[in-house]
Amino acid sequence: MSDVILRIDHLVKSFGGVQATDDVCLDVQRNETHAIIGPNGAGKTTLISQLSGGLKPDSGSIIFNDQDITNLPVQKRCRLGLARSFQITSLVMSMTVLDNVALAVQAQDGHSFRFWKPARSISKLRGPAMDILADANLQKKADTVVSALSHGERRQIEIAVALATNPQLMLLDEPMAGMGPSESASMVEMLKSLNGTKSILLIEHDMDAVFTLADRISVLVYGRIIATGSPQDIRENQNVRRAYLGET
Repeated sequence: MSDVILRIDHLVKSFGGVQATDDVCLDVQRNETHAIIGPNGAGKTTLISQLSGGLKPDSGSIIFNDQDITNLPVQKRCRLGLARSFQITSLVMSMTVLDNVALAVQAQDGHSFRFWKPARSISKLRGPAMDILADANLQKKADTVVSALSHGERRQIEIAVALATNPQLMLLDEPMAGMGPSESASMVEMLKSLNGTKSILLIEHDMDAVFTLADRISVLVYGRIIATGSPQDIRENQNVRRAYLGET
């Protein structure tokens, strides 16, 4: 199997006279965190919508795990292991964190247990669910009802539920949106715990978080990738400074 889990080749998407993605070429390595940054209107949401299947590109191709998924619908991409954060989570507010994760384990494994029986009471579900919470440093929240959690904590649980579906690649679209400094710090710590073990494509406006988490960063400006490299490479790239950071 290739070390490249996702390859984007010459992807184009236009809306009227505006090219939201303009000949985008990009690859994501297996088990890396690859961030995409860019100013508002750069085309980040359009790009990730094409990757998840919400938008069909005008031209180009999307190769996932050596399979062309360019024309596959959202559901088939999810079954192949490509998961976008907001598509794969629907927290049950009246249930505990552990119950929510256990339900995701049940859905992934195709168990046919009676739906009114608490998922957490089934050992085949509880064990894996607790392991996922431990991996995400969330085991202390296992018995907390979701409705009692803060916004930031709920976003963390959404990612834990996503992990329970055993995704091959996670598309995280601004996971720290709406968070305060302490919640953002907790999310960063959670995502850091996944470094090197999960393939993640991250879109995020919090530059401190991006430069902390990313193995590589791609910069998208007016629908085009103008640079890809390590965080240090991106910091030192003069084109990035001019186009994105506003420096001369």
